[in-house]
Amino acid sequence: MADDGGKNNKFITSEELKKHNKPDDLWLSIQGKVYNVTDWAKDHPGGPIPLLNLAGNDVTDAFIAFHPASAWSHLDRFFTGYHLQDFHVSDVSKDYRNLSAKFTQSGLFDKKGHGVVISLLFIAALLSACFYGVLCTHSFSTHMLSGALLGFTWMQITYLGHDSGHYNIMSSPKFNKLAQIMTGNCLTGISIAWWKWTHNAHHVACNSLDYDPDLQHLPMLAVSNKLFHSLTSRFYNRKLTFDPLSKFFVSYQHFTFYPVMCVARVNLYLQTFLLLFSARKLPDRALNILGIAVFWTWFPLLVSCLPNWPERVLFVLASFCVCAIQHVQFCLNHFAASVYVGAPKGNDWFEKQTSGTIDISCSPNMDWFFGGLQFQLEHHLFPRLPRCHLRKISPLVQELCKKHNLPYISLSFVEANKWTLRTLRTAALEAREMADPASKNLIWEAVNTHG
Repeated sequence: MADDGGKNNKFITSEELKKHNKPDDLWLSIQGKVYNVTDWAKDHPGGPIPLLNLAGNDVTDAFIAFHPASAWSHLDRFFTGYHLQDFHVSDVSKDYRNLSAKFTQSGLFDKKGHGVVISLLFIAALLSACFYGVLCTHSFSTHMLSGALLGFTWMQITYLGHDSGHYNIMSSPKFNKLAQIMTGNCLTGISIAWWKWTHNAHHVACNSLDYDPDLQHLPMLAVSNKLFHSLTSRFYNRKLTFDPLSKFFVSYQHFTFYPVMCVARVNLYLQTFLLLFSARKLPDRALNILGIAVFWTWFPLLVSCLPNWPERVLFVLASFCVCAIQHVQFCLNHFAASVYVGAPKGNDWFEKQTSGTIDISCSPNMDWFFGGLQFQLEHHLFPRLPRCHLRKISPLVQELCKKHNLPYISLSFVEANKWTLRTLRTAALEAREMADPASKNLIWEAVNTHG
């Protein structure tokens, strides 16, 4: 480290900054100023994982993406006194930051429209119809339709929960937290704490095979043959073992993909319980557990009102299968996009988002159905932007991608399914051609650990 020749500023190089990338020594750079967030990482509202994933980097673009203008005033208490000596802003980042500033000045981040009110009324109507169908009718077909309505309601509730997690959909942070617990825990049974834990990591490390939890689905699914080498998940801190069981499931994943999506909620419920009752530091644990208790009170009671066990099982399956449309959609946005191995970097934020996301093209009349997330790239670049603005900013994002020769992939829902199945089939055929994974892993491990 060296000072700047007598002036007040001191400097550190990017290489020196990279050395501060551990939980007990965590430095970041924003706009060329270096901050020590080691002690504060555990209190970060977005959790420590995004900070750990980007530790030792300049994270200006990521900071702009996730934080309102008011967050800048909180940085001074973490300032180390050092500036980044070789601080450089790429042309892509300059354009991205200018576009974000333009949205801020025009008030787009604060104009939430009437979508929340309309969604709440729509959800209330759907839930009322579902409960009426179960409690007030004796028709088998009506019961199955009610199950389907419940699954469709969960889809719309999830979009509201997603929005409340990225920005305040309510009038204050306290009411917004209440909305999160209601939409996530109480009505869907999936903890908002679990969602924040995984979703923030996904945004920061979009399509990193070892850092993005949304691509870590062994033994059932693998989107790349790189997962055949038993990568270590930096999110779960465990090895993603590709063993004979994984090889069997992955070899047929292009056939089992949709059936797996139909029961995907079971895994989400399990992940919620594992997190809430783990030793991991978790904000609002008691509130999250209370919300889950509400769900596991009303949902079993509703199902128990059906006349017999076959109808109860079919009702649950109907709700899960309809909601599977949303699980499939989330996969379409990323499974067929480019993937990489390694930690995300702060200086290629825009590039990583463009290469790792796929938009779903649809008419404006279908925006409510996809919850705005058909504009996946726009959402990843500007996660605080209310969904009602994503369509209008899409042409600006396309222009920026074209200017810098970056991909902007937008497919129809059918075409996106084809791309995803093609990706899964390619990996499945590669898995079938492999030698026995157990022996291959032993050889790979010996070579890589003992030379």
